[in-house]
Amino acid sequence: MTGFLVRRLGGAVLVLFALTAILYGIFYVAPGDVAQIACGPRCSPAQVAQVTEQLRLNDPLYVQYGHFLQGIVAGRDFSTGTGVEHCSAPCLGVSYQSDQQVTQLILAKLPVTGSLVIGAFAGWLLLGVGTGVLSAWRRGRLTERVLTWLTLAGAATPVFVIGLLLIIVFCSTLQWLPAPSYVPFAEDPEQWAWGLLLPWVSLALIESAKYARLTRSAMLETLAEDHVRTFRAYGVGERAIIGRHALRGAVAPVIALSALDFGTMFGGAVLTESLFGIPGIGRELVHAVKVVDLPVVVGMVLVTGFFVVLANALADVLYALADRRVVLS
Repeated sequence: MTGFLVRRLGGAVLVLFALTAILYGIFYVAPGDVAQIACGPRCSPAQVAQVTEQLRLNDPLYVQYGHFLQGIVAGRDFSTGTGVEHCSAPCLGVSYQSDQQVTQLILAKLPVTGSLVIGAFAGWLLLGVGTGVLSAWRRGRLTERVLTWLTLAGAATPVFVIGLLLIIVFCSTLQWLPAPSYVPFAEDPEQWAWGLLLPWVSLALIESAKYARLTRSAMLETLAEDHVRTFRAYGVGERAIIGRHALRGAVAPVIALSALDFGTMFGGAVLTESLFGIPGIGRELVHAVKVVDLPVVVGMVLVTGFFVVLANALADVLYALADRRVVLS
């Protein structure tokens, strides 16, 4: 197990290193004059030259990338024109628009998006896996057909459509729920939950559709195997077969998909955050793209990639715990 963990950790570090190189090349090399972007369209040539000096853009490209990596690992200093500002590790740069350190900006948004993702993640796993198990158990019956239609409808419906319908029905028409908003958990746990309930339900309904289909397919494949027929021949109950054997066969693909979805959702819940007015990472990323705030864009994409790599590394560990043969691979 130790060797397995070391290999997975080493692979994760290499992936993150490659991600930083790709992001740096795309956002800092490809756009053109980074100093002009950072300074703004109304800056004079003298001001652009000053920004170029402050950002050390006259250094060779490999030296600039080295400064970027140094900031992530050990922190770095930035010239402000009137002094020097230290950015502690992991330093992802300073925003061109607000002069705020990108790391601090992300840390302020991370609890918001984390609250949204964790709640929705639990919802879509319970709903999706439960629906898939029920569909496989009731194969060929009306229950399976109804659930199949519902999962297809859920997979084909955009999240903003479901979100708008939920707001209209539960907030405007029935007035059962308050308007969605974000209240920090430490301030009021009850209002925190009520404010995020509709965003959780919206994401859970959309994402659970593919988990239901995936679980159903994996379980039906397991139920058709010889050892399951042997269990039935020995009189083992159908519920025991479903719970102890068929569901275990569906664990591996569900773990793989959930790891990818959990990581990407930290930067991919843009529509949900925008629709419900949640000030999270996705919404801030959209704003940074609009104003061409490159350090914020790079930092948030890098953080999203970090969560994807971290979630996949945890998925590998769960694989190993579920099936010891994975450790030897």
